[in-house]
Amino acid sequence: MSLDVARIKKDFPLLSRTVRDGKDLVYLDSGATSQKPYQVLDAERTFYETSYAAVHRGAHALAEEATIHYEDARSAIAGFIGAAPSNIVFTKNATEALNLCSYAFSNATALSRQGVVSRSIDPRFILEPGDSIVISEMEHHANLVPWQELCAKTGATLRWFSVDDEGRLDLSNMDALIDSTTKVVSIVHQSNILGTVNPVRTIMDRAREVGAVGIVDGCQSVPHMPVDVADIGADLLMWSGHKMLGPTGIGCLYGTSEILDAMPPFLTGGSMIEMVSMETSTFAPAPQKFEAGTPMVAQAVGLAAGVRYLEEIGMDEVAEHEAALTAHSLSVLTAIPGVRIIGPSTTFERGSTISFVVDGLHPHDVGQVLDNLGIAVRVGHHCAWPICRRFGVPATTRISPYIYNDESDIDRAAAGVVAAQKFFGVTP
Repeated sequence: MSLDVARIKKDFPLLSRTVRDGKDLVYLDSGATSQKPYQVLDAERTFYETSYAAVHRGAHALAEEATIHYEDARSAIAGFIGAAPSNIVFTKNATEALNLCSYAFSNATALSRQGVVSRSIDPRFILEPGDSIVISEMEHHANLVPWQELCAKTGATLRWFSVDDEGRLDLSNMDALIDSTTKVVSIVHQSNILGTVNPVRTIMDRAREVGAVGIVDGCQSVPHMPVDVADIGADLLMWSGHKMLGPTGIGCLYGTSEILDAMPPFLTGGSMIEMVSMETSTFAPAPQKFEAGTPMVAQAVGLAAGVRYLEEIGMDEVAEHEAALTAHSLSVLTAIPGVRIIGPSTTFERGSTISFVVDGLHPHDVGQVLDNLGIAVRVGHHCAWPICRRFGVPATTRISPYIYNDESDIDRAAAGVVAAQKFFGVTP
C-alpha cells in the first residue's frame, strides 16, 4: 500500500504554512523532530480541558481520570513495541533515558565502594578498573558522552566498533571487543547521520553471552520501522516522543522486568518511593521507581495519540514508504555532479536519513540556500562529531523525510542543491 501523502499532510497544520517570502514549506528535518498532526494536538489540549489533575495521588474524580489517561497512554505506547506497560518508563527524552542507565551503574558503583550494605546492589551494575563499556563510532553524543563520564568516574575503559568507508559497523572483531570484561554494550539501531541500520540483535546476543547489559538507542528506528523488543533482544531500549509525531518533553525507556528491578534509580523524591522515614527510604517497583516528581501526563497522552496515528497507517507501510523515498533520494542526489553521500549508498539496511556534502561548498551554505527556497533541512555535525571526523568532513547537509513527504519534496531539495552550486559558482 502506498501512502496517501496529500491526505496525511492535511492532518499537519504547520505544513500548510509558507516561509521566506511566501514559499511553500518543504519540511525535511524529521530526523531532528517531527511535525504534529491534529490528532496529537487535540488529544493533549482535550486532556488539559477535561481531565487534568495530578496522577497517582489525589482521590478525587479528576485525579482518577488523569491517572487512567496516563496509564492508558503507557499501555498504548508499550503495545507499539510489543512490551508490557510495566516495562515502560517515561522520561524527558531519550538523552535522559540514556543518562538514567549510565547513572544506574555510577550510583551502584558508588554505593559499593562506600561499603553500603543496607541496599541490595546487583553486581552487574558495579564497575571497576579493567571493566569495559562498548559503543560504536557512529553514536549520537547522547550515547557517547554519558559513557565517557561513567568511565571517568569508575575507571572502566571505553571501547567502540569502528565504521567502514560505506558507513557500516565493522563487526570483524566483535568477539574480542565484547569480552569477559564488558559490562555494558550500547549501540544505536539506526544512525541519525549515516542512516545505517545496524544488526543490533547480533550485537545484543553477543552482549548476553558475556553477561553484559545490552542497550539500544531506538530514536531513529522506533518512529520509522516496525520494532518489537523481542526481536531486538536488548535489556534496555529508548527513544524520544517528539521524533514520532508526539510532543516534546517525553521520552520512553523500555527495560526487561528483571533489569528494571535490579537497576538503582537515577532521580529520587516524590512518587517513586514505597516508604520514607527520617533515616531511610525504600523505592516503589518499576516503572514508578524511575518516575520521580510530577510526570509528563499530557505529553504521554499526546504521544499515545501519535502512536495510534502511526498504527492506523501501519508501520510496515511507513517503512515501505520511507524505503521508496530513500531510493529516490539516493538516485537524484548522486546524479548531481559534486555531491557525495556520507553513509551507505544503497537502500540495503538503510533508513531515509541521508547526509551529503557538496564539493566546494560548506554544508551551512547549502542549508542556507535551501532555507531561502523554503526547504528545511539540518546542517552541522548532527551531535555526531566523531563520525564527521571519520569521514573527514566538518559537517554535512542532512535530509530526513517522513510520512508527510513525497518524491516531489526530494526533487525540490535536489534542485535546491543545484541552485546552491550555481549561486556560489562551484558547478562542476
